Order: sequence, then structure tokens, then C-alpha cells
Amino acid sequence: MADTSTDNLNEGLFQLLFEKSPGSLLVKADAPRFTIAAVSDAYLQITSVQREDVVGNGFFEVFPDTGDDPNDENTARKVFTKVIETGVKIDVPVYRFDIQDTVTKKLSEHYWSCSNIPIHCSEGKVAYILNTVVDITGEVKAKQAAIESENRLLMAADATGIAFWVLDIKTADFSFSPQMVTIFGHQPNAEISLSYIRNQVHPDDMQNIVLTAYNRALVSGQYEYEVRIFWPDESMRWIRTKGMVLFNDKNQPERMLGTIVDVTESKRDEERKNDFIAMASHELKTPLTSLKAYIQLLEVKLSASPDPFVASSLTKALNQVNKMTTLIHGFLDLSKIEPGKLHLKKNIFDINKLVQDVIAENRVIAGTHSLKFTPHCEVKVNADREKIGQVISNYISNAIKYSPKGSTIALTTEIIENHVSVSVADQGIGIKPKDQEKIFQRFYRVEDDDMKHIAGFGIGLYLSSEIIHRHKGQISVQSEEGKGSVFSFTLPLA
Repeated sequence: MADTSTDNLNEGLFQLLFEKSPGSLLVKADAPRFTIAAVSDAYLQITSVQREDVVGNGFFEVFPDTGDDPNDENTARKVFTKVIETGVKIDVPVYRFDIQDTVTKKLSEHYWSCSNIPIHCSEGKVAYILNTVVDITGEVKAKQAAIESENRLLMAADATGIAFWVLDIKTADFSFSPQMVTIFGHQPNAEISLSYIRNQVHPDDMQNIVLTAYNRALVSGQYEYEVRIFWPDESMRWIRTKGMVLFNDKNQPERMLGTIVDVTESKRDEERKNDFIAMASHELKTPLTSLKAYIQLLEVKLSASPDPFVASSLTKALNQVNKMTTLIHGFLDLSKIEPGKLHLKKNIFDINKLVQDVIAENRVIAGTHSLKFTPHCEVKVNADREKIGQVISNYISNAIKYSPKGSTIALTTEIIENHVSVSVADQGIGIKPKDQEKIFQRFYRVEDDDMKHIAGFGIGLYLSSEIIHRHKGQISVQSEEGKGSVFSFTLPLA
């Protein structure tokens, strides 16, 4: 462009350049006045000024710089001057210039992105500066809100001791908040890596819990577990991790993010509780065993009594003692399972023979229920016979409690690939879908009017689940309200 006045500029180009531009201002390179030669309609609108008050006036007459920071290199005067001196384009990514509201006449906070392009005359000197602006108030405020939210989140994390982490599944890049290093027992400024903290996880928990949870999360999208870790001083701690997986548009896992928190104190509280349950249950066993023996002796002594009330009462008393004994054994197992003290005594046996033995033991309590067993061919498993029998007995006991008298309880075994599946089906009241998801949780009891009169603490199925999982099997339930339930478990073949 030649070094001429705006009157000599092509009128068509002028209209195209300014009236259609998002926000443009053409100023002469006549420092220090910087006369405004032309202005676009959009520029007038966003700055709330009139064309007659702009064109022909100096830039700083229209937009005073009295409040500018003298140390700020991005002020309009310094930028215009530098463009003239260097002859190159200068961008100002963000600057603040407040706009007066046309209704309230009050200044409202605004942020802009600005580009200053030199326009040279034929002699090569800068004749004009094309100043274009874009309103980025929304983006700036959104970023400010995000930063404020992040700061609040970090403050909350610092107060609660929660650590945040993000894992890139493809590259294995691992980033985390500062709380992570202290949770794993390191000094605040220590440098740790994903492999380093993984090595601090108890080997058994890494193999059986962490890797299993990770592989499951890549499918389900949910990541959660509790594991033991060792601090550098070799003390053992407990941590809880919860997270989620983010998938791309092809449903491929890309990132995993979540939280970690130290739950050592709550775990120690659980251990103290379990110790108390174990002690109390153990102390109850002795008098209960004596009571059972006396009742059995009375049954023998009074077997010839002509009074039917005597025999009936002793039978009912013995049944109640047996129920209490079963409950105490359940609490003892619970106190052993949670701290990992439940030891399995494995041997090879025929699962069908075990089912038959358990049925025989439960026929007395089955009452009017019919127990029917359909076995597969001889099936050998390597497991703790007593514990697996406990699971089957619990299945039968639940089927009896939750199904009407006179109904049939069907037990089956079948081979599925390299596992045997044992199922117990009843014709009972069934279980709602929302309860099926939680039925194997510790102390979970179904909240239903039909079940309020049925006694129990909600530990039988939890113990069964833990026993089967420790045998590397799977436990499940299929049920429909009003049509009964099928409880199953699988075990690897011997």
C-alpha cells in the first residue's frame, strides 16, 4: 500500500477490509499521535464509540492510556511504536480493556486478543498499522474459573489427604498431585514414578487385586480396590484407589484417572473389631458346646417319656443351639477372612459326593422342602472340602428360608470348560435386580417387607463369596421376582 491518505485508498477494498472484518482499526504511523484513519463497524460496536468521534483523532485521544502500567510491554503505545521500529507483526494474546454498558453506563470487565500488522508504503517504511481485536472474555473467564476450581480441589485434597492421578494407557505417562508422595511414605519433594510405587504394593495384592482390577476396568470403565503397601521404612499401610477409564470414539481405553487415599486407620479399626468378634465368638463356643451336650443327654434320658411336649421342646432347643453354633462359626470365619488369616486346607475330592453329604446333613432342617440333586459325572476338584461344603450348606439354608414350604430345591453340577459349576435353585420370592448387585457384600440385607421376619446378619453370602474367590472361582446369582433364584459358583477342575 502506498503512503497516501485514506482518501486515496480503494473504496471497495476499504469496505471489504473494515466493514466485513470482526474488529479492525487502521492507524497512521505518525507516532506519537497515531491518527485513526479508518474503523470497522464491528470495532465501533464492541468499543461503544461513534465513527465521527474516532476517525481523524489520535488513538490515545479516543482510548486514553492513563491507567497503563509503565512496565507493561503490551500497552498499545509501546506495541505501535515497536511495530514501526521493527516493521513486523506483533500479537498481544490477552489484554484487558473494559467496555461501558450501554444501559447501565457501568464498565464491564472485558478481555481481548489483538494483532498489529504493519502496512508499508512504496519506500518500505511503515505507513499504517492494521489493529484487529477479538473478544475473548468468555475464554479468559472460563480459564480463570477452571484455575480457581482446580485450586479449590487441590486445597480440599490437601486438607483430606486425597491424591489425584492420571494415567495415559498408551504411553504409560503418569501424573499425580503432591499428596501422592506422602501417601506412599516419601518426603514431600521426592521424585517417584509409577513403577516405583507399584513396587511398594504387596506382591500378593499386586497379582491378585491390582492387575485384576486394571484388566476389568479396561472393559467396565470402573477402577476400585484396597491394597497393602510398604513404606520405605518397611511399615505396612493400606490405600484405597477409585477411578474411571476414558474411552475414545472407537471405544478404546485412552486414559485412566482417579484418587488414592490412605485408609490405614480405618483398616486398623476393622482389625480391632475383628479381633473382638473372634474373641467373643470363641468364648461363646465353649458354653454353647456344653449346652448342646446336655440337651443331647436329656434327649436320650427322656426318650421314653410319654409326654410329647418334652421331645418336641428338646428338638426345638437343639435346633436353636445349632443355629447359634452356625452363626458363631460364621463370625469366626468373618474375623479370619478380612485380615487374610483364613487358611485353606486343600485336597482332591469328588464335588458330587460333597453335595450329597451336605444334602444329607440339611435334610433335618429342610422340613417340608424337597431337596433334589442332579449330578454330573464324577468331578474332582482341589479345594478345602469343609469350606466348599459351608458354601453349599449356606445356599441350601437360604433356599429353605426364602422359598415356600412344599417347594423343590434343585441342586446341579456341570462341567463348563475347565471348571465345575455348582447351582442351587429355589422356587422362592426372588431378588430384585438392584439387590442382586449387592447381595454378596458384607452385612448386606435386602430391605423388603417379605424378608423382615427372616433372621440373619447378612454374612453368609459374603463369606461364601470370599471362600470361592480364594479358590479362584466365581460366584453369581440369577433371579426373577416371584419366580425364585439360582445361586451358583464355579471351581477349577483338579
